[in-house]
This record gives sequence, C-alpha cells and structure tokens, in this order.
Amino acid sequence: MAIIINIDVMLAKRKMSVTELSERVGITMANLSILKNGKAKAIRLSTLESICKALECQPGDLLEYKRDEEAHE
Repeated sequence: MAIIINIDVMLAKRKMSVTELSERVGITMANLSILKNGKAKAIRLSTLESICKALECQPGDLLEYKRDEEAHE
C-alpha cells in the first residue's frame, strides 16, 4: 500500500513556501521534508490538523492512496 502526501501540490496552490508552512505549523523543516518526500511512516493527527489549518484544506486534499503497482509506475 502507498499513501502519497501531496503537500507540495497544496503549497503551490496556496503560493506558500515550505519555510512559511514550517513556521505556521511548528514543524521542523527536516520533518516537513520527510513528509513531502514520502519517507514518513506515520503522521500525527494533530500535525495533519495543523497542516490543514495552515493550508486551508481538507485531509483528503493532502493524502492519496495508490496500490503498490500504481505507486511504482
């Protein structure tokens, strides 16, 4: 199973930098980069809530499920 985190898409839509999101959410640039690059194994709901609040979006705008074979294509 592959959960894709589309933070970069929402950042572009909101014309917001990673640095600005990091400051608004209170998450380090390193941890935000891990989320952005799909290397995270988990995300706290409180972190997801803060990101959604900062980007004015819904969790479904950030999270996408793809089957393993789709994710590797």
